[in-house]
Amino acid sequence: MANAQSPGPGGRGPDASRPKRSPLQSFIYWALVGGVWLLIFCVAFFAVFSVDLPDTSKLYDVKRQPSISYLDRSGGLVAVRGSQYAPPVDLDKLPPYVPKAFVAIEDRWFYWHFGFNPWGIARSQLYNVTHHGGGGPLRGGSTITQQLARALFLTPNQTYRRKAQELILAIWLEARFSKKQILELYLNREYFGAGAYGIEAASQRYFNKPAAQLTLSESALLAGMMKGPSRYSPVAASDRAARRATIVLDEMVRIHAITPAERDQAFAAGPIRVNPVLANQRAQYFTDWVDDQVRQLVGQPTEDLVVETTLDLPLQASAEQAVQTGVAAALAQGVKQAALISLDGEGRVRAYVGGVSYLQSQYDRASQARRQAGSSWKPFVYLTAMETGRTPDTPVVDEPVTIGNWTPRNYTGRYLGPITLEIGLKESINTVAARLANEVGTSNVAATAHRLGIGSPIQLDPSMALGAVEVSPLEMAQAYAPFSNGGVFAKGYAIERIRTASGQMLYDHGVGGGQRRAVIGQPALSYMIRMMRQVIVSGTGTRANVKGYDLAGKTGTTSDYRDAWFIGYTGGFVTAVWVGKDDNTSMKKVTGGGAPAGIWHAYMTQALPRLAVQPIPGGDAPPRPDQPTDAIGAIINGVNDLLHGDHEAEAPPPRIVVPGPRPSPDEAPH
Repeated sequence: MANAQSPGPGGRGPDASRPKRSPLQSFIYWALVGGVWLLIFCVAFFAVFSVDLPDTSKLYDVKRQPSISYLDRSGGLVAVRGSQYAPPVDLDKLPPYVPKAFVAIEDRWFYWHFGFNPWGIARSQLYNVTHHGGGGPLRGGSTITQQLARALFLTPNQTYRRKAQELILAIWLEARFSKKQILELYLNREYFGAGAYGIEAASQRYFNKPAAQLTLSESALLAGMMKGPSRYSPVAASDRAARRATIVLDEMVRIHAITPAERDQAFAAGPIRVNPVLANQRAQYFTDWVDDQVRQLVGQPTEDLVVETTLDLPLQASAEQAVQTGVAAALAQGVKQAALISLDGEGRVRAYVGGVSYLQSQYDRASQARRQAGSSWKPFVYLTAMETGRTPDTPVVDEPVTIGNWTPRNYTGRYLGPITLEIGLKESINTVAARLANEVGTSNVAATAHRLGIGSPIQLDPSMALGAVEVSPLEMAQAYAPFSNGGVFAKGYAIERIRTASGQMLYDHGVGGGQRRAVIGQPALSYMIRMMRQVIVSGTGTRANVKGYDLAGKTGTTSDYRDAWFIGYTGGFVTAVWVGKDDNTSMKKVTGGGAPAGIWHAYMTQALPRLAVQPIPGGDAPPRPDQPTDAIGAIINGVNDLLHGDHEAEAPPPRIVVPGPRPSPDEAPH
């Protein structure tokens, strides 16, 4: 039978007649095949990722959060919160090195690509594959056009879908706008930190000048911030920002945007001066505290607001300096943090320091932290006793005492025998306070503290007499205020008025305030002032004394030296100081008469000359500040000097064990 596929002439099979492609023909063939598949991929890519693209019709709409300007009691600018926008700038009106700085550091191929840089994307994807096994942010290799697309239309979420949509929108922007328009939009819409959107707002906020007047160094600094406005802020991280600006200048030389001589001239111009309103970072804890209250009073703002506060910026500067210096001096003793708050007799907050450094920790220890009050709680015990008929001269006996199963001890381990209540308070003797609270009733002591301004819950165990109660410095300051102002309740407040930028009044503290109520009567008020004066004149708080002024107060030290306080006042002005550690561990025998009294003294030495203070109202004429009021006091002071070298030490109250771990500052209930 014949073969169905017999060879043709010459013995060749049927495929032998198909001509073989030349290399050029093969290249063209496979290029066409690749092009078809690329076209299919692009169509599929755009079809998949264009489904939920944002609306681009509102390209020029600016959705901004209104700004809030905070003024001190004299009209000085404390801070500006919220977004700051400015009219867009024309690229032609900027110095030529301004846009060049951004192109050099952010996208040196800006003028050559069509919205995206394939090589940049490839590099970023290689990094993501090799470094992203443990999670974290993705690198995107974004061009300026892609960054603009993200700022205008997308969220900052770093996902592959968002990156794909960013690329599509970048191509759309390149097809619709010129390079100049894209760069202009970019400079006018990017976020520069500190609430500033756009280069004009950034220039005004950081340098207090229009963008048209930016120097080469300032331009490089702003361009360097695009990598991370917070991380490279000239306020929060000036050294890091300066190093980044140097990199920008070097890149500008590398792409021939400026000459080496121009770069060297920028270096020789000296340090960049940042707007002092931002640079001093005054009252940031205070601004945070007040910012929440503004929204509670007037709701979410829909236009720019001006808030007139009670703060006194010169006093605030003195308070911050005293806290920083005082903590630095006591670091060897384990002091890590501090808080200070001052109120006048009406309750106006005049100074407010929530910690040593706002840049290092934004946790506010002035109003958010709750720490044991220690012996600074004893005035509430003594006041309750004065209101039930006792006087400073009432005799008591300093001797061992047991209440239930609790036996308090004195700091010295010694007992003085027969003394008066006045000596018991000024020397902060624990047995006297514990016995006194037991006699008048801890529930009555708690009622007294609540009446004066303590808002936190108060436990009624006998140890409450020695300050086993957690309170904030703000509470303690407002609870001591009636001792300073004639016995009138004075709740601490910070906002006088809130108005719109156009002048419409939204809130006025003075409207409908009503008559303030008296919370301490006579003769109890006079008795308390007399005894608390002696704390500073010849008791545990002598380090706080400022000669020439009528002062009174009380020291406080807690169990295992975890917290130390000094709260003192003059006529119509009270200041509370706390020191300790955020983790609630012990300091090295730091007492209220030590670091806290030293901070109080340093601050009040600067504050008192500024205040029109009067003698403390409601008390008798103040005694001579350099002598004890009685012979017994002089003898006790001499004994204390021999034993301790000062009058600052006082006994810590018994340790209170609370089930479960103590919350960290970030977890602590507010």
